[in-house]
This record gives sequence, C-alpha cells and structure tokens, in this order.
Amino acid sequence: MDKKQTKVLVCMSGGVDSSVAAALLVQQGYDVTGAYMKQWSDTKEISGVCTWKEDRRDAMRVAAALGIELITLDFEKEYKQWVMGYMFDEYQAGRTPNPDVMCNKFIKFGAWLDKARELGFDYMATGHYASTVDGQLLQAKDENKDQTYFLHQLTKEQLEHTMFPLGEYTKDEVRKMAEEFKLPTANRAESMGICFVGEVPMKEFLQQKIKPTPGDIVMSTGNVLGKHEGLSFYTIGQRNLGVQADDTKPLYVLDKNFETNELVVGYEDDPLLFKQEIAITDMHWISGHPPTYPLECEVRLRHRQSLQKVTVHSDMQLVFESPQRAVTPGQFAVLYKNGICLGGGTIA
Repeated sequence: MDKKQTKVLVCMSGGVDSSVAAALLVQQGYDVTGAYMKQWSDTKEISGVCTWKEDRRDAMRVAAALGIELITLDFEKEYKQWVMGYMFDEYQAGRTPNPDVMCNKFIKFGAWLDKARELGFDYMATGHYASTVDGQLLQAKDENKDQTYFLHQLTKEQLEHTMFPLGEYTKDEVRKMAEEFKLPTANRAESMGICFVGEVPMKEFLQQKIKPTPGDIVMSTGNVLGKHEGLSFYTIGQRNLGVQADDTKPLYVLDKNFETNELVVGYEDDPLLFKQEIAITDMHWISGHPPTYPLECEVRLRHRQSLQKVTVHSDMQLVFESPQRAVTPGQFAVLYKNGICLGGGTIA
C-alpha cells in the first residue's frame, strides 16, 4: 500500500518519544493522525496524581507543529477495570503486579488498537522502544531503553497492525531528532512511574483500598524483629524496612509467609533470596503456539535486567543457569531467543 494512503493513528502522550514517533511517520509520508488517550482522573474512591490536562496540551502543541490533527479518546472506564482493578487485586493477594504490562495488553494494544481499526486506520503507532517484523516482537537497538518486557503479552495479530518507529534509534538520537524537528516538547523531562500514583508513596496509595493487617517481621533464623503493616505492602528484595538486627547490615524481604502472616527478612547473601528454579503461570506465546520442549533460551525477570540463560520445560518450570536474586511473585518472566521476544508468563 502507498504510504500516502496508509492511515496511521499515533498515540501521543505529550512526551518526547511519542512526539518523535509522529514526526518520523509524517516525514516518511504516511497519512498521520495523532490521538491523546485520556485514562485517569481522580474519583471519590481513589485519589492520585495525573497531569493529563498538561500532557494533552503538549500533545496538541506537537500536533500543531507537525500539521496533523489530534483527536482525544477517553478510555478511563477500561483503564480502571483492567489496570487499576488488576493492580489492587494483585497487591491484596500479596503479589507485586506490573500495571504497565496489563495496560499494554488490555488498553494500548487492546481497546486503543480496536478503536483505531474501527475508525479506519491501517496501523496504530506508539513511542515504545521495540521493533516488529511480520508479527514478531524484536528487541530495540537501545538495549537500555528496550521496552519489549512490557510488550510481551501482545499477539501476532496486534503486532501486525502496530508500528514502533523508534525501534532502530537510541534515546540520545531521539532527543537530537526532537530538536532537529523543532518539537515544542524536545526538552521535556522523562516521565517515570505509574501515572495515577504520582509522587505518593505506593504504600500510602494502596491503603486507600487495602486495609493494614499487621504481623511479625522475623529473621530467616526465626528471631522476631518488629511488626509489619500488612504483607500486601512489601515486595521481595525490598530494603529499608524500619527494623534492624543486632548489627548494622541492611535487611531485605526474603519471603512472605501467608499462613502465619509473617514477613521474613534477612541479609543480602541469604540463600532464601535466590532461586535456581521457578514456576510461571498463564504463559502467553506471541506466535500463538508453544515451542518444542525443553526450550533453551534467555529470560528477563524485570525490566532492564540483563538476559539470563534458562531452560523452559513443558510444565512451565524455568531452570536458570545461574541463581536469580529477588524473584518476585506477580511480576513477569519474559522469554527471548536471538533478539526476538517469545512471550512470557506470571511468576508464581
């Protein structure tokens, strides 16, 4: 299809990355329309921090500079159901969720992409650092910015209707292009964290919906050190716990004992902090079908972690070549082979 006749809806947050993505597609000759997606505003039940009005204003300024239309679409209902609901449910169950993964799965490449197709667009584009070829998800050129970890729940069909214009660029190159394109957001600071939480401490935010359930903080040796406010408010590997053992060495969360409501802590070298083998659930393969087992590949247990060698078995047991530190239930184990993201599942 001729680029001039290829209609692309670019999701524009007002940030540098999505602004440059839109500029590149305009430069390449596509029929580009921008879209600002509203996802959050405070309610009586939940209060947070979200600068959506300022973000939308920045997106409008960029669209005007590029000479493209900007439409605004509201997905607040879907976001609260699929992202907020998921996040509180997971924390309530004592796990540590990853809202960005669910936002991409259900909102950005679910509801947004469905709406783009409904409106007659051939593709939807975002400012993610990733690449897609023939329905495969490829790692970005910029290894430090690579966002395939957050995109691993997408399907082959979704990827076939998605563009990632920044996949072949580094963040420094994108910043430079923003200045060359004379974009009004060229010097905008990087946005971090979850939009609606803002600068509020996560525990304080969660306590709006999750009631404290105090219990003992115990050393892995069994010594009681103090009280915790509820297992939901802690994550594996966390430090600065407000308690201290007999010496000055820092303590880390090693485990959560739900039967006794105990938070188990210990030192950085405690064997409980390391796992040689884990189970994952709800495995999603981007291709739509599982490989031949056992699968020798690589895995990432958190964003920006260096790839680790792993063997995946048919019962979804992952055996690592080297023990892994602070493996966190509720987070995702994402699999890779030869630069291709295969998919991933939830750490049990």
